[in-house]
Amino acid sequence: MSGSTARLRAIEAVNTYVPLNEPLNFSETSARELFGANVFNATVMKARLPKQVYTSLQRTIETGSSLDPALADVVANAMKDWAIEKGATHYAHVFYPLTGATAEKHDSFLSPDGSGGALAEFAGKTLIQGEPDASSFPNGGIRATFEARGYTAWDVTSPAYILENPNGTTLCIPTAFVSWTGEALDKKTPLLRSMQALDKQARRVLEVFGHEDPAKVFAFAGPEQEYFLVDRNFYFARPDLLSAGRTLFGAPPPKGQEFDDHYFGAIPERVLAFMLDCERELFKLGIPVKTRHNEVAPGQFEVAPVFESANLATDHQQLMMVTLQRMAQKHGMACLMHEKPFAGVNGSGKHVNFSLGNATQGNLLDPGDTPHANAQFLVFCAAVIRAVHKHAGLLRAVIASASNDHRLGANEAPPAIISIFLGEQLTDVFDQIAKGGATSSKEGGTLTVGVDTLPGLPKDAGDRNRTSPFAFTGNRFEFRAVGSSQSIAGPLVAMNTILAESLDAIATELEAAVAEDPDELNAAVQKVIEQIMANHGAVVFNGDGYSDAWHAEAEERGLPNLRTTVDALPVLASDEVVSLFESYGVLSKREIHSRLEVYLEQYVLAVQVEAKTAVEMARTVIYPSAVRYLGELATTARTLDKLDLSFESATLEDAVTLASRLEGEIAALESELAKEPGENLQLEAEHCKDGILPAMVALRETADSLEGLVADDLWPLATYQEMLFIK
Repeated sequence: MSGSTARLRAIEAVNTYVPLNEPLNFSETSARELFGANVFNATVMKARLPKQVYTSLQRTIETGSSLDPALADVVANAMKDWAIEKGATHYAHVFYPLTGATAEKHDSFLSPDGSGGALAEFAGKTLIQGEPDASSFPNGGIRATFEARGYTAWDVTSPAYILENPNGTTLCIPTAFVSWTGEALDKKTPLLRSMQALDKQARRVLEVFGHEDPAKVFAFAGPEQEYFLVDRNFYFARPDLLSAGRTLFGAPPPKGQEFDDHYFGAIPERVLAFMLDCERELFKLGIPVKTRHNEVAPGQFEVAPVFESANLATDHQQLMMVTLQRMAQKHGMACLMHEKPFAGVNGSGKHVNFSLGNATQGNLLDPGDTPHANAQFLVFCAAVIRAVHKHAGLLRAVIASASNDHRLGANEAPPAIISIFLGEQLTDVFDQIAKGGATSSKEGGTLTVGVDTLPGLPKDAGDRNRTSPFAFTGNRFEFRAVGSSQSIAGPLVAMNTILAESLDAIATELEAAVAEDPDELNAAVQKVIEQIMANHGAVVFNGDGYSDAWHAEAEERGLPNLRTTVDALPVLASDEVVSLFESYGVLSKREIHSRLEVYLEQYVLAVQVEAKTAVEMARTVIYPSAVRYLGELATTARTLDKLDLSFESATLEDAVTLASRLEGEIAALESELAKEPGENLQLEAEHCKDGILPAMVALRETADSLEGLVADDLWPLATYQEMLFIK
């Protein structure tokens, strides 16, 4: 199918779109009834497990106590019966390797009974441990290529669920994934370790404040997910979307996002049907999606859940991405998770809202009505300030990728400089503390709208700042720099661990002060926060992160500006980061270095795939169309010349110039791809950044100029105008 034919068919498909025959609303079964219907949750366990087993299992989930292996057979049998009743024939240990994707190995419940029949079996040892082949997953040198053994271990804190397919269902069991040596090969294992470290240090601080035996402290997360939707006819007509996830060529359309008319606009019918379908499936899986809306760029949308335990939020985020892509296919569209699928319009992020708390003290980042008098909150907030300033490079490194580089620093996402926005109220409180003690908090008051029929609106004590990578937003921090295609596990591991380290330092100082004089807690808190603001207050910035002035000011403040993945990733191997992760039992030195190797390799491979795709498209798709257009122009010129009619040759000359330039830039990019900078992955990554990517940019500029010149019926690629606006 030619490019122009694909474009016409996509337009026809949209024009003749008819909603699916099956109902996409919740009139027959309410959302409340659907929620968690396919989850082996506490309600199901309580109904199906003996009381003692259920109580023991819940104690493990809620307090982090060790799981009693003797209970595994009982749980496994109940889980199997429940799953089979729901139509499951297989079970799968689901895990999250260092690719950032979701992996699963399916096994049947059935086993031959020796008499020509079969039994449905699912033993406790099978629930607890699986053994997928680990040889083909990235490991960053942790193991030799021929070493294949890897283990999946049941994560009891993330409930099992049923994943439905039109032709059957599967029982899915969230698991950790480790090597034969016990080293983490996945995203979940270090996340669980980091949550354990955070819990330990947070409880120490709570005990200093007089809370005896406080409940387990959890990190909580609520990740927002931005994405683009394009018609699948366009998607399959674009080799770059298929291979790279983003358009490597494409001239800007006459209209983009400059009118701001797409943002929070009416959701197109076809897109809304897709969203309803997604929400129905996500509700069944117990994923608490709350918000849906149009985003800034045409064709861009967002879905956001409410807060959950960080581990569960991470698993649910992976499920959400899979569901979005699966449901888009069902509705004749493709869901693009790439951070920058279209140049010239806003890219996509995954803002990770982060807090911590427990069952007895609640949200520890809630300032209350009088933050200046809430010493406990101020200590936890100060710990975040200290952590982000001290480990800004690490936070930048964990959101680094070839795709996120296209988004960070543009006027659509936070800059690569990691800073904290506190807002007017908290900034004022901490300024008062730095000067000797806080005695007041700015109040929000009431917003007067000026219309008699509208009520007065409660006014927050400060505005929000969309240019900040790490912003306080009322009772949580929002890490806005995370990329849309990324697992949130890496950022959460970093946030948990750096906060644990800060809380450890603070708890140690407060414990020593209180041990000398129990009445000196307030004075000790004042001293600790004063020191933190003196040493780490430079990270607080409430201004415009997009301005050039901020870049200069950040440099004066000593804040790192790691502009690219190649600049940022080496931070992972620094002595400071290695010591941090080893001290809190989150990652060993070998595990950290393995991740650096994997992420560098992923960067190199991503750029190389893009470059090879660009060469192929330019040589076999774009250049031939330019030559055909040249042929038409030349034929027209000769015909008019025979008729003694003048021909404006400027267009022909421009087309010849651009086609010739395109040939040269294809050759230049091929030359860069052929270079061998060495076996060192860092050198390869630097060559990608400094050699291959600039050559791709030059090639694209010429190709995009040709798109604006070549006759539309000869242009082979679906255009930005078509992909972004036809829904």
